[in-house]
Amino acid sequence: MSQEKMMYELIGGEPVVRKICQRFYEVMDTMPEVKSLRDMHPENLRGSEEKLFMFLSGWLGGPNLFQERFGHPRLRMRHFPFKIGKSERDQWMLCMVQAFEDVGVQEPMRSDLLHSLLNLSDHMRNQPEE
Repeated sequence: MSQEKMMYELIGGEPVVRKICQRFYEVMDTMPEVKSLRDMHPENLRGSEEKLFMFLSGWLGGPNLFQERFGHPRLRMRHFPFKIGKSERDQWMLCMVQAFEDVGVQEPMRSDLLHSLLNLSDHMRNQPEE
């Protein structure tokens, strides 16, 4: 069994990944500190939540739902229309950290996954340092 497949299963599979995504967007929708990130998203977050769920499922080693529906994620290209700098990356991570905490993702998996997600979110940056 690959480490990625184990990660999906270890985190709790589909129900836990879905809970993380639901909580991520609840946090984004309610936390004043991430208002500029929230403003980049449509009023109704359901589609964004579903896309994140599909992406994270495959990224964690589970079903490649995003790729099956939309093709290769091409994350930088898909995010290029949005101005993403250090602040937006940090706001995104704040939501993800809170979602992991609220859902109860345990160490050491919590730190490992958040570190990988920080690298991934940092890769989305398309604005120069201020």
